Amino acid sequence: MHVVDALIGQLFWIIFFIMLFYPYFKSQSLEGQRIRLIRQLEKKHSSRVITLIHRQETKSLFGFFSMKFLDIEDSEAILRAIRMTPEDMPIDMIIHTPGGVALAATQIANALAERKAKVRVIVPHYAMSGGTLIALAADEILMDSYAVLGPVDPQLGGEPAASIKKIKEFKEIKDISDETLIKIDMSEKALAQMHNTVKNLLKKKGYSDTDADRIATELSSGKWTHDFPITVEHAKELGLKVSTQLPDEVYALMSLYPQPTATQSVNYIPLPYNRPGNTQNSTHKEG
Repeated sequence: MHVVDALIGQLFWIIFFIMLFYPYFKSQSLEGQRIRLIRQLEKKHSSRVITLIHRQETKSLFGFFSMKFLDIEDSEAILRAIRMTPEDMPIDMIIHTPGGVALAATQIANALAERKAKVRVIVPHYAMSGGTLIALAADEILMDSYAVLGPVDPQLGGEPAASIKKIKEFKEIKDISDETLIKIDMSEKALAQMHNTVKNLLKKKGYSDTDADRIATELSSGKWTHDFPITVEHAKELGLKVSTQLPDEVYALMSLYPQPTATQSVNYIPLPYNRPGNTQNSTHKEG
């Protein structure tokens, strides 16, 4: 009887440790598979591949949902990847995000817009708000046939700046509180700033001043709700440079971001390309 109890006790601890470490080993396995696919894409297109993938369909923990959005940590990681990439090397950036901090999206977009080599932003499902802002900095946007972009109109404390601005149309100034007047002033500034940001990004990508101004107005003025889906057809009607020719590897890569897992949002091969002293990636031989 004591032998049976001992075996049961050992079996319990074995199962306990398997359950304890299984998520870690599964996560490591998925990370390895993602890196291999990223490497395949890089070799196929001779580019640096960067991913910005935020999964939203998370399961609850103790009744709460954990959602990931674009933040400053993401922009720091992506800017590091961009700095490690030679100016003459193309960048393919895969985006799946609901958006997030405008500052982070603007930093990434500005860095991509300054690139000399071609930049492609790949959208397999959706790139809303800040994700769309980043996409506008690309030379070409690759979208799945059913993928969507979204408006980039600024939000102040979760409220649309365009709607806050309209308060002046319905009330006289004397009937508006000082706090609301401040919000209106901030909203007007935010709308003007975002319009200029979008316009400047598009002009750097070769759009005419007229087209850049028109597209910036459409996307940043609050014409639609902030979650309005801009389809491939709509994006083309706006004049954006959109293609639906996504590499098959992108779909395979997306399948390696299952729910719910605490995965790293940004992935890239952590090596500088063709930098002095980087013998791993150099094919040059000195006699």
